[in-house]
This record gives sequence, C-alpha cells and structure tokens, in this order.
Amino acid sequence: MLDRVAKNADGYPPYNIEQTAENRLRITLAVAGFAMEDLQITQEDNQLVIRGRQRDDSEGRIFLHRGIAARQFQRAFVLAEGIEVEGAWLDNGLLHVDLQRPQPEVRVRTIQINGNGARAGASQGSAPNAPASRSVETRTVNGASLPVVEGRASRG
Repeated sequence: MLDRVAKNADGYPPYNIEQTAENRLRITLAVAGFAMEDLQITQEDNQLVIRGRQRDDSEGRIFLHRGIAARQFQRAFVLAEGIEVEGAWLDNGLLHVDLQRPQPEVRVRTIQINGNGARAGASQGSAPNAPASRSVETRTVNGASLPVVEGRASRG
C-alpha cells in the first residue's frame, strides 16, 4: 500500500498502517473533532479514499486561541491487487479501516498421462478439420538442413 503523497503533501491527518494478522491490515487515522457524519470512505477501483469535512460551528463563539482547526482533508491509499475493505469504525478520535487479503483457493488438478504417442484431448480416430498427415518442412541454412517451426528455421 502506498500513500498518495502528491494529493496530501501536508501530512494531515496523521495515520498508521499496521499488520494485525498474516493477511490483515489496519489503517488508523487521527481525526479528532470529526463526527461520523463528517467522514466519508470510498473505494474507487484499487484506491481507498478517505475524506473529512467538518461543519463550521463557530457562529456566536469568540475564540481567544484557535489551535483545533476545522479543516477538510482527503487521504488516498492505493490498494494492492486483491485487497478487500472489511469495515471501518470511529473510536476516541481514531478512524480505523480494516483490510484483508483473501487467501487464494488451492486447486489441485490431476493431469492424465496418455501412452502410445497419443496427444491429450485427441481421440483414436481422425479429428474433424485435422490434416490427414503432417510433413516436416526443412530449410537449408549455412549448408545444414533444419526443420521449420512456425515459419522459422530452428536448430534441432
């Protein structure tokens, strides 16, 4: 996972990415002052986009110092192929987003081995639209006779 630095060069809000299990990750953003309705999480193709927009509720209030700014943000994370978003929750000013990479199914397939020169998928009789006999074309290159494979002379 890579953070899109170009989209949010100031580093706000700060975040952590941690591995919680072998195939699970968690992104945690520090979003103090944001309510659930101020936050939006979307997945656009392989990109996880987290947006925050606080309402300005300073009407009628006089600030002597305003260190907690009501500012909007957008953080975008590029997700690796196959990563799925499991869910998100807000807890004590931290937004957690859980991700999972599902385990691929292990498929075991037994391949039959045919004897007596029979090709896989070919029947004993002649196949429709198949040439009756196959001849090998040869070409002389530097005095040597070489078989032609797919229009090219190949050394045997």
